[in-house]
Amino acid sequence: MEFTPKELLNFVTENDVKFIRLTFCDMQGNMKNIAIMPDELPRAFSHGILLDAAGFSDCYQDLLLVPDSSTLSVLPWRPKSGRVVRFFCSIMNLDGTHYAGEIRYALQSYIKELHKQGYSCEFGTKSEFYLFDCDQEGKPTRVPHDNAGYLDVAPLDKCENTRREICLSLEEMGLNPTRSAHKYGPAQNEIDFRCAEPVTAADNMVHYKTVVKTIAAQNGLYASFMPMPLKGNYGSALTIIMSIKKDGKNIFELEDGKISEIGQSFIAGVLEHMPELTVFLNPIINSYRRLNHAKAPNHINWSFDNRNPLLRVPAQVGVHPRIEIRSADCCCNPYISFRLLLCAGMDGIKNNLVLSDALELTAERKNFAELPENLDSAYMTARGSKFIEENLPPEIYRNFFGNVEHLLSQYVHAEDREAFEYEYFLSE
Repeated sequence: MEFTPKELLNFVTENDVKFIRLTFCDMQGNMKNIAIMPDELPRAFSHGILLDAAGFSDCYQDLLLVPDSSTLSVLPWRPKSGRVVRFFCSIMNLDGTHYAGEIRYALQSYIKELHKQGYSCEFGTKSEFYLFDCDQEGKPTRVPHDNAGYLDVAPLDKCENTRREICLSLEEMGLNPTRSAHKYGPAQNEIDFRCAEPVTAADNMVHYKTVVKTIAAQNGLYASFMPMPLKGNYGSALTIIMSIKKDGKNIFELEDGKISEIGQSFIAGVLEHMPELTVFLNPIINSYRRLNHAKAPNHINWSFDNRNPLLRVPAQVGVHPRIEIRSADCCCNPYISFRLLLCAGMDGIKNNLVLSDALELTAERKNFAELPENLDSAYMTARGSKFIEENLPPEIYRNFFGNVEHLLSQYVHAEDREAFEYEYFLSE
């Protein structure tokens, strides 16, 4: 909901707000923020708050954070007296133009282009994470908080109370969770979100990870979104849900049991470009431990009935027609990932790509092309892609691949590569 600066200033005063977090997302998909006092909010809206960009990109210049007035949210775990609120922000140059490397604006601008062509879209996410015990010093361990399994209940499910508290906090913030459950792994959890327009959905995912980690810490636990934190066990996925309309009609709606031609071409485009998209959907070394393990996909295929393929068209019973992408993990940057998935689908429509046959329940997986097997292969595939170069702003293109190159260099030169890989356990 849009608010005027005056309405927001009144809200801050009437609700005893003492700190205002101006948030944004870095290239790795991590939320960053600057906290300002209430008296600074008028200046933030009129001129912006100065930001030194050198700490999160290769941009060595001053930039400005300008709050998006529609993204006000109260942080429910903070005291009622002396409240804390947050805004997502636009990143601007000093002359008032948008910073070319801002990932949120890159998604916003692409959505506006689609609107001009008669398209509207919504995204949703299903996000898995583990809850681990902390040691006596409060440092995270790799000891799961329980040994429960799929859809178990208390007392086996010891994560139940923390998961409920997370959902209530998300709901209070307006982030719209729909359901939660214990997943396959010990102390593995999943929370699903209602679909929203793409920028809001990306905002929600970025903030969601922070909420999960904060509530877990308050309960003496550590939440990890690492794709494969426990060897030989179940990995944590991010399922991305997409619903697309053309001139008000959903392109994935079934007619006589078939998807429309435009919907088929969209899916074909996503599948066609999936090798190039993989480095964005699975951006760390550990991502590739999960792919092709247990229920995670590594073949490029799709299905109606089979739940294991990379892309699925779920049964349309009481829900809007949609597709689900199953290969991603929560280490991805949602703004970049959502934009590129849309670009891939629209490329399929533009070029009238023909969709391959759906994977049947009894089909053999070996007949399908495979995803890149590691981060280096995924990087090389995307780096050589004309499609990626054409669909990412140059500043974002350079920053993203620079980060991947740095990560790969660190990994190659690490004395203990396994230890280096699991250092991400402390941050993802």
